Order: sequence, then structure tokens, then C-alpha cells
Amino acid sequence: MDWGGVEDSAGSRGACVEDDAWIGEGMGSMEVNPAIVSSMSIELDIVLRILYSGKESKHLDPTQTGGVSMNNRILYVGIILILLTIAGCASLTAEGYPSPDSREETIIPLPAPQLERETSIEEALLKRRSVREYSRESLSLAEIGQLLWAAQGITSERGYRTAPSAGGLYPLELYLLAGDVEGLIQGIYRYIPQEHTLLKTSDGDNRDELQGAALGQSSVGEGCAVIVITAVYERTTGKYGNRGIRYVHMEVGSAAENIYLQAVSLDLGTVFIGAFDDEGVKAILKLDEAEQPLGLMPVGKH
Repeated sequence: MDWGGVEDSAGSRGACVEDDAWIGEGMGSMEVNPAIVSSMSIELDIVLRILYSGKESKHLDPTQTGGVSMNNRILYVGIILILLTIAGCASLTAEGYPSPDSREETIIPLPAPQLERETSIEEALLKRRSVREYSRESLSLAEIGQLLWAAQGITSERGYRTAPSAGGLYPLELYLLAGDVEGLIQGIYRYIPQEHTLLKTSDGDNRDELQGAALGQSSVGEGCAVIVITAVYERTTGKYGNRGIRYVHMEVGSAAENIYLQAVSLDLGTVFIGAFDDEGVKAILKLDEAEQPLGLMPVGKH
């Protein structure tokens, strides 16, 4: 997509910013990297050798020539504490979460996306419709994973995604309200594109509550799951100013159309809903003030 002369991918500019991927979230608990701790231990040993260099006596007198003053000892200890703090911080991922190993209970791996299907892109375009009524048949975890990948999946080692993004800044976030999905406990999940996983953020079936926030639209409560597209505008406006708001809205349209077309190939139905109470949706998802809901897409078989 052409953004007025701005490439949708980072290219040689290095504009693909992943460090701010989860603005507004907590940092989580800190996990120390063993390799870094080992390095710190070596540095501690060196400092101790410096402290006691030239002194074979067990009782070091800092007032003697060659001794180390108490002030210097305090300085060395301060340096060590700073290095250990940096070691702990370094183990946090770029997204602001602890390393995946410490999140095993909340992370749900998704099946790898299928890259070949019988439905052609032309057939999917021809059959694309807004579907508001669904059967009671549950969805599979593979179908959910395929839909989320179609909207924001990683398609390149450089981090490019299925939907274009101005400057490669990727302001969108995807949430899943799971009601009737095989192998998935009812709750609210956030899609993590970099890992193609779901991060559970809340328990329970919130579809009826979300339907209320969506002005009572029945499709929201009847879908087996609802995909919610949100955006952190500052990721884009920080670079492009107010013009970035348009770019974010363009990106939402691209992601939503990808979900539509993927739903056709999976023989599923969905509809893009923009009529809802913003604050109501934010409360259900527990969104930060900087993150805004922009679209709801209930999904089901029909």
C-alpha cells in the first residue's frame, strides 16, 4: 500500500519498531538471565581480588598503604548492584513481558497457519459477505489461529505482517473473546504475532457483556468467538503526526478485509462492526487509556 510516498515496510530505514509493541502494559515479574548472572559473578570475583590484592592477612587494614578505603568499597558494591539490576532488566523481552518460560500457564500456542487452500483469492473476493447469523457448531483452535494470522501474522524474518502498516509501526492489537472454541477455555486473549500465540488476559465468557456494549447487536453474542481490533495511535502519530490517524484507520480496514477473506476460505462467517460504546468495550478488555477499540468481528459457522 502506498502511504503518500511512505513504504509500508521498514526497508532500509529500520522503521519497524517492535520495542513499543505493548505500550500501556505492566512490565511483569523480572527474570534473571543465568548467562548474565554468570558474567556478573566473574566481575564480582575480579572486584574482590582488587579489594584484597597484596594482602595475605585475613584482617585488612584500609588505612595501610595499598589498602582500599571504605568509600571505595561502597563504590564497588554500588557498581555490582547496578550491573545485577541491568542483568535482570535485560531478561525482559522487547514487548515488555518476562521471558516466555515464566508465562507458560498463560500462553496458548496456536497451530501453524496453512499457506495453501483450494479457495482462490478471486473466489474469496466473489463470495465475501457480511454474515450475522451463525450455527451452534464450535470453532477449532486452528481456525482461530488462521483468522488471527490473516489479520496480523508475521510473514517475514524482518517482521513484516499480512496487513500493510505505515512505516512498519504496527499500531494494531487483536483480542479474542472465546466462547465456544475447541481446546480453548472461555476468556479474553490477546494475539501475539511474534510468537503466533494467545496470551490469556481474563477468564469467563464475556460475549453477552460485549453484545451490550455493541448496542445489543445479536451477532456479537451468537458468534463462537469475537475478534476485537484495537489500536495504539501514538505508535503511528508519533512519527506522522495527526496524519497518522488516517494511516491507522487504513490499516484497520486492511486487517478486517483479510479476516473476511480468510473466513470465506474456511467456510466461516463474520461481519465488521463499528457501532459500539468505546468505554464499554475498553472496560471489558481492560484496555489502557492509550489503546482504543476500532472494530468487532464475531465469527461462526453458517
